[in-house]
Amino acid sequence: MTAFMEVQGAFIRYPVQGGSIQALSDIRLDIEEGEFIALIGENGSGKSTLAKLLNALLIPDEGNVLVDGMNTRDRMHHPVIRSQVSMVFQRSQDQIVATTVEEDVAFGPGNLGLPREEIRRRVDASLNVTGLEAFRERVPYLLSAGETQHLALAGVLAMQPKCVIFDETTAMLDPAGREMVMAQAKALHTAGKTILFITHLMEEAVQAERVIALHLGKVSLDGTPREVFSSPQKLRAIGLDTTPSAYIANLLKKHFPHLPSYIYKEEDLLQTLPVFNGKGPSLSLRKNKGNGKSAIIEVKNLAHTYLAGTPLVQQALVDGSLKVKAGAAHGLIGPTGSGKSTLLQHLNGLLRPQSGSVNVGGFDLNNSDIDLKQLRRKVALAFQQPEDQIFEQYVGDEVAYAPRNLGCQGTLSDVVEAAMEAVGLDFHHFKDRLTSTLSGGERRKVALASALSAQPEILLLDEPLAGLDPRSREALGKHLAALRNQGLTLIISTHQYEGLVEWMSQVSILAQGRDRLHGSPGDVFAQSETLSAVGLKPPLTSRIARTLRERGWPIDSQTISMKDLDKSLAVIKKEDQP
Repeated sequence: MTAFMEVQGAFIRYPVQGGSIQALSDIRLDIEEGEFIALIGENGSGKSTLAKLLNALLIPDEGNVLVDGMNTRDRMHHPVIRSQVSMVFQRSQDQIVATTVEEDVAFGPGNLGLPREEIRRRVDASLNVTGLEAFRERVPYLLSAGETQHLALAGVLAMQPKCVIFDETTAMLDPAGREMVMAQAKALHTAGKTILFITHLMEEAVQAERVIALHLGKVSLDGTPREVFSSPQKLRAIGLDTTPSAYIANLLKKHFPHLPSYIYKEEDLLQTLPVFNGKGPSLSLRKNKGNGKSAIIEVKNLAHTYLAGTPLVQQALVDGSLKVKAGAAHGLIGPTGSGKSTLLQHLNGLLRPQSGSVNVGGFDLNNSDIDLKQLRRKVALAFQQPEDQIFEQYVGDEVAYAPRNLGCQGTLSDVVEAAMEAVGLDFHHFKDRLTSTLSGGERRKVALASALSAQPEILLLDEPLAGLDPRSREALGKHLAALRNQGLTLIISTHQYEGLVEWMSQVSILAQGRDRLHGSPGDVFAQSETLSAVGLKPPLTSRIARTLRERGWPIDSQTISMKDLDKSLAVIKKEDQP
């Protein structure tokens, strides 16, 4: 029986200075109707390119792609193929076309010539399931990045296609948003839809029926989640890693030898944790995290409203507050649309205070005569959407722009190379790459390298880990921790805070434009009920520690790192021995 989708020896090449690069090489795949497939791979491995082949947005340079028997080379088939295979793009703004949320969701069904009543029914259902009902009349460009992802998904759902391709759809979403998208993908699969879920989050990939891993434009692994994730050596060889639960389970085996060999889901790990029947000591991890320095950033009672005085008014910040000491690393965490990006953009003068006060590095942002150029020499910002700040033709020129124009310590080439290598971009391989040919993850790395090359005193990062593969996330986290240790002040807004909060000085939780919670990471993430109320959850290590506490283990509620958990378990087991 013929597969629903067939990729027959497909090749794709992209131009670079002086030649081309092979994005996909001899891809051969059969995808059956109704399958739920996770597509994984390091940044630049070809995932988004393959997705675009499957709905005829790209035509292979060599080979063929068949969808329900229709060859994508025949342009007459394109309308039918694209009505059957819908895609939520990696950069969701690229598929938003209308002036209001409601009109955008109705755009696709309207082009199908459906009756008005049916269009209305589909729009209402899609807005409801994606949580956008209250945003029906909102202008799309005023949505947060996460809300824009929801809108793109709503537009796809309204088309009722046979296949839905999720291209890093959850990258910009908070934990609750990621769970919503995954639940929607599973519901579509249950209804008989074919799902291709592209992700860099291995904990999402294990929820599929089949996992396909790309490496250097080729299919490297293809099998069930158990088959793929039970081979960590093979995953590491292609720049990936196993799931966080599998990694931690392996570390815990020295304390709990009975743990099964192949645990790769959180629920399986938590279920196998043992009950404690001993009399171990009650441990405390409470530490004074203060560095004794004065505040370099102070925000008080900041409010900001977009389109004030119009029917499209939107209040992004109501009572934003922030205090950061020089040389500290401060995390901004909150649900999608909580005001994190708006707060960050006040810190380097992209937005000016409408109400409240902002002082950054001795600059009073309430002063209309402030020297913004001098402020931005001191404070660099890497945007949530890297496309918003990349404008040069070649990667090397993009990263060199700030130090070339603002000056730098060291030679220009050394500064650029160091910044690129810090984010995982090989200098010699990428410096002459056209920025237009980069993958989404590679663009984010370029934006981060551009911010680092400015050699600022204060670095503002808006969702720096979104769209990065596991190895890149780990490498960037280590580099940021090293920068913090060297005295750089860091403000990091992120939904992917696993691993980062372990070395952060302070964390602020924003919700509905307000500072809801702030303090040391241990203090903040110990308050699981408050976090849950705003759609957040503690890091995985904290959740494991909480489960152990519930089973009698005297683990401190402030445990957020595997290092602390490992140390606590070692002490407890040693003290409990007769």
